[in-house]
Amino acid sequence: MKLFDFELAPNPRRVRMYLAEKGLQIPSVQINLRQGEQFHVAFKDENPSMIVPALALDDGTLITETMAICRYLEALHPTPPLFGSTPKEQAIVEMWSRRAELEGFMAVAEALRNSVERFKDRALPGPRNYAQIPALVERGKARAAGFLEDLEAGLAGKTWLAGEFFSVADITAYVVVEFAGWVEVQPADHQQNIERWRAAMAARPSASA
Repeated sequence: MKLFDFELAPNPRRVRMYLAEKGLQIPSVQINLRQGEQFHVAFKDENPSMIVPALALDDGTLITETMAICRYLEALHPTPPLFGSTPKEQAIVEMWSRRAELEGFMAVAEALRNSVERFKDRALPGPRNYAQIPALVERGKARAAGFLEDLEAGLAGKTWLAGEFFSVADITAYVVVEFAGWVEVQPADHQQNIERWRAAMAARPSASA
């Protein structure tokens, strides 16, 4: 088993944080996205989606998509549970994970990939080229700011996003908040629930993974 990774990218960081929370170690191969190593023939042959993270199993199976990787590892190593234990907990974790990805992460990516020169004609990751749409930059920033408003409300009266237990939803939301800084979207001064939770997240050893 090996993990295709890139230390500077936010999605691989989510997997590394998950692994750290589980106390798992998986050999990794760094794919430098900034130097275009995802386009190298050797990597494309092994991973046609040309994205990281990707988990290569010993039988040749390749698992892409961050949450798919984490769910596979969760099935192998269920303790501590990071996807919830009861049906209700699992549903709430899934809800916040999806919201963090769709409303937060994708919004930041929309703003970033449609504004930065190195993403010209690469507005979306993967094997196909898509032109930038500059008009999406401000919309992406507005969507990211909107997610922070919802995150602030969602954290009211709770230690973690899904309640009193830590989960992968916290990992994704934390990476989103950090990622949003790349497009100059930060929590507002009045969003104290986020700041309290963010400090708690930063204090966990997995935050440095």
